[in-house]
Amino acid sequence: MRRVLIVLSLLVIAGVIGFWWLTMPQPLPADRLAAVDGHEPDLANGEALFWAGGCASCHAAADAEGDARLELGGGAPLESRYGTFGVPNVSPHREDGIGSWSFADFANAMTRGIGPDGRHYYPAFPYASYAKMPLDDLADLWAFMRSLPPVGNGPQVARAELAFPYNLRRGIGLWKRAYWSDEPVISDAALDDDAQLLRGRYLVEGPGHCGECHTPRNWAGAMDAGRWLAGAPNPEGEGRIPNITPHEDGVAGWTEDDLVYGLESGFTPDFDSMGSTMAAVVKNFANVSADDRAAIAAYLKAIPALPDAP
Repeated sequence: MRRVLIVLSLLVIAGVIGFWWLTMPQPLPADRLAAVDGHEPDLANGEALFWAGGCASCHAAADAEGDARLELGGGAPLESRYGTFGVPNVSPHREDGIGSWSFADFANAMTRGIGPDGRHYYPAFPYASYAKMPLDDLADLWAFMRSLPPVGNGPQVARAELAFPYNLRRGIGLWKRAYWSDEPVISDAALDDDAQLLRGRYLVEGPGHCGECHTPRNWAGAMDAGRWLAGAPNPEGEGRIPNITPHEDGVAGWTEDDLVYGLESGFTPDFDSMGSTMAAVVKNFANVSADDRAAIAAYLKAIPALPDAP
């Protein structure tokens, strides 16, 4: 009996050690970060990426307009089927925001979902999409965000309120091993290596993180690449997020010009208006260049046409 207990104890210890090793955060390699040291930040590109990434939609006050959309003191809590996620202050305030972070801290948060304290971030923060952003672009975005006004809002902390087992943050390391990837969803070959289509892919799959809402998720909450952009249940509540593939269930009836105009104005070809969270997306993309909106439209018309996901 004693021998059995010893064996069981050793198995438990081995399991704990294995779990701890498998779930260890995997930060960016030092040599990749060092390659950005000589980069001269492009603030105009950083601002374009800021709007394409929808930073203000989550991190500014819900009713913010004008310059107030650049005050990133934290937005409304994000509700989901897993629980409630707090939206943090990402202004350059040293105590309440991310003003004390280094670029390495920012890059690891954006592409690896790791905080400066070494803890995993929940993928409600769309680092699974931002992982596709090159470090030069992240350096530009970082420089632009550091130019924004610091917002001091006291000791409040954005905490996630999740039920078991989702509150076991360390387990996200297993999720990342299974689902995190910085590879594009649609290959270069599928887009004929066309420069405009590749730019559209980057904006949609990377900073724009369109798949986070428009793609259904599997049992583990990861985007199902096999049903890319085919529509999904609203992650924040009732209703559905529409299919935006070139299928008849999606945007087959839209021209590229319709898509470009929709991203700028919020109007559909039938002169209906885009509502709900898409209204905030339109507000952001109105600040993106016409060429980039055209690239997004071209990409959406070039990807596989899929019926509405169940």
